[in-house]
Amino acid sequence: MDHLNSTHSPTNQSSTNQSDFSSLFTQQVLPLLYFVICIVGVSLNGVAAWIFFRVPSDSGLVVYLKNMVVADLLMLSSFPFRVAAQLGLGGWRLHVIICRYTAVLFYSSMYVGILFMGLISLERYVKIVRHTSSSSSCTSRVGGVSSLHLLQSVSFARGLALLTWSLLLLCVLPNAVLTSRPANEENSRHCMQLKTPLGVQWHRVSTLFSVALFWVTLLVLVFCYASIARQVYQSYRRVRRDSSDVCRKSNRSIFSILAVFFICFVPYHVCRVPYTLSQMPASGFSPASRFLLFQLKEGTLFLSALNVCLDPIIYFLMCRTFRESLLRKLSGRGRRSSLTTAQSLSNI
Repeated sequence: MDHLNSTHSPTNQSSTNQSDFSSLFTQQVLPLLYFVICIVGVSLNGVAAWIFFRVPSDSGLVVYLKNMVVADLLMLSSFPFRVAAQLGLGGWRLHVIICRYTAVLFYSSMYVGILFMGLISLERYVKIVRHTSSSSSCTSRVGGVSSLHLLQSVSFARGLALLTWSLLLLCVLPNAVLTSRPANEENSRHCMQLKTPLGVQWHRVSTLFSVALFWVTLLVLVFCYASIARQVYQSYRRVRRDSSDVCRKSNRSIFSILAVFFICFVPYHVCRVPYTLSQMPASGFSPASRFLLFQLKEGTLFLSALNVCLDPIIYFLMCRTFRESLLRKLSGRGRRSSLTTAQSLSNI
């Protein structure tokens, strides 16, 4: 994983200074954009957490969505450090904190969110494609009897969630522990120079592992979405219209995941391939090419961070319980506001 403030890939330990690649875009535009999505993301995910953790975990889908909220909140907690560092605040010690902790938190949260998107897509695939009867709620019932696949089971979903967090923690925790070489003003901006030799090797392995997780998840999403689209098409021909309406709603729901996934994560993982190659010794890339690739990497990384603002759309579209709770809260607040206004007018 590329650190937030480092131009080094796991295979490069050269002394290239990040300032060589800095620009108006990375020093002034990106900090402002991160600040904006931090404010918006905290607001949206704060509301999502407030509602979601009052909703009972009565299905696997709700369990997966709740864990996505946690991952987004953890990612959001790393944004202030990044913004401060890009604005030149905090001195070199802040860059050390980013290399050792907040960059690790950012990437681990991102890949946890990616994995839960894959699990949600599999759960939707099981519900829509594997079950002949579906409903728009967060659970599936056939003939009045709960028909749950393992992915839809609450206990199994909780086990998968625990396994997902444990796997990523085991993968990324050494990146923080092994970034333990003495830091000073000269090496603080080079995260790879703060790693021990074992830390460099672990960083390379964990990067390959995380990238592999992404591409596997992408294949899962494409397979699930293609299967659901095929099911919807067949339902128009063979199933009565009310079931087709349900399938269209489910199709829109999983399409929201596919759209967020492609907007936020695909550009970064496509861009990081040539970027990583450009950082290798004797890569043959010109300084201008490396500069351009760095700008693209930083821009696409921002798109990955943007998922904290787009994920609440997934929550709203995919879970009827969440949607109804939110609308009920909003309508209740609107009624209270109207009553307050009417009382104020009556007192004039």
